Amino acid sequence: MAGASSVLEDGSSYSRIDQKLLKLESFMCLLSGIAIFSLMVLAVISVGGRNAIGQPLPGYVDFIEQVLPMIAFLGISYTQREGGHIRMDILVGKLKGRPLWLAEIITTFFMLLLIFILIWGSWKFFDRSFDMDRPLWSSDSSLDLNIPLWPTKLIVPISFTILATRLVWQMVGYVNAFKTGATHPVGLPLVKDAAQQAADEAKLVSGGAVDADLDKGTN
Repeated sequence: MAGASSVLEDGSSYSRIDQKLLKLESFMCLLSGIAIFSLMVLAVISVGGRNAIGQPLPGYVDFIEQVLPMIAFLGISYTQREGGHIRMDILVGKLKGRPLWLAEIITTFFMLLLIFILIWGSWKFFDRSFDMDRPLWSSDSSLDLNIPLWPTKLIVPISFTILATRLVWQMVGYVNAFKTGATHPVGLPLVKDAAQQAADEAKLVSGGAVDADLDKGTN
């Protein structure tokens, strides 16, 4: 899905817990944004130093190595909450009611299984680089500046754990929607058709002018 959020909210206990989890996910996205900005600043410093004094920023590759996992992983749970990950909307978008929620239950379940495997594997990857008996608790470090790598590797299982929590909570929501036959359940990303996605994307670009034009056209 694309465009504005399609997740509904209300005062129910399910929605309140969803919003609390959203606060954590939003904070993780903020950290990811800060990481992106810091990488841009480091690139300017490195290129500027090379052009001005013939000396790029020492350890620039080491800093990239530290920052990239933050950019890649910290926002995945937020994106899942908003329904922003790549998916087969061309198929799912044709389903309505209980068949839709059943499809969401099945796909979310298999996603959850995959994430559990990735949590286990990424934790093992972190554990190999963490050693309490070594300086800075690190058994490996970056090549140039010898920065410990375990904090960066720890970001991955933490991000996957938050994503797993989101998937579990979405599973609860999809099961409830399947039981009740709800058409617009709260706390879940609602499937949009291609026309609605295009309208939302145009609205984001135009700042709402598209809606006004559409209203004039319908009138």
